[in-house]
Amino acid sequence: MNSDDRRGRFEAVAPAVIDAVRRYLARRTDPATADDVLQETLLVCWRRLDDLPEEEPLPWAYGVARNCLANAERSRRRQGRLLARISRLDPPREATTMPEPADDDLSTALAGMRAEDAELLRLWAWEELSTAQIAVVLGISANAVSIRLHRTRQKLRDELRKLGASAGHEELKEGRRP
Repeated sequence: MNSDDRRGRFEAVAPAVIDAVRRYLARRTDPATADDVLQETLLVCWRRLDDLPEEEPLPWAYGVARNCLANAERSRRRQGRLLARISRLDPPREATTMPEPADDDLSTALAGMRAEDAELLRLWAWEELSTAQIAVVLGISANAVSIRLHRTRQKLRDELRKLGASAGHEELKEGRRP
């Protein structure tokens, strides 16, 4: 089957499958998960179009949707267990509100930085990701993240000093020679 034939067959089958599978999923899960699973189901249907029965494609599509939904539920449970484990090992810190001027200074300092540098800082400080996790998000090595993070933190300190704001935790100089 050539690509035009595949596309034509998929376009002929998809409208009936989409609506029916959407209703199927809406009765079984929340709207966001249903949308994600529907997309995954359609992707599987496209990839395995040769396996899709010509006369009654809907039951086969329901089976695919059922399997995709089970995968999504397993993933959600794994994430929940991981979050619970992390919460026990390293409980989240209490959220504190910063004084209003610091928020403005920080926003101004971040806005003055390159978008890549600001995102790196947000991943590190706000999302509390490790360098290895940031490396996965950005698609670079953990070593590159460490180097960039060191440089970017220094740039942020410099930007905040220019604005006359505190750069957060400053090292104590007591007991040290200047």
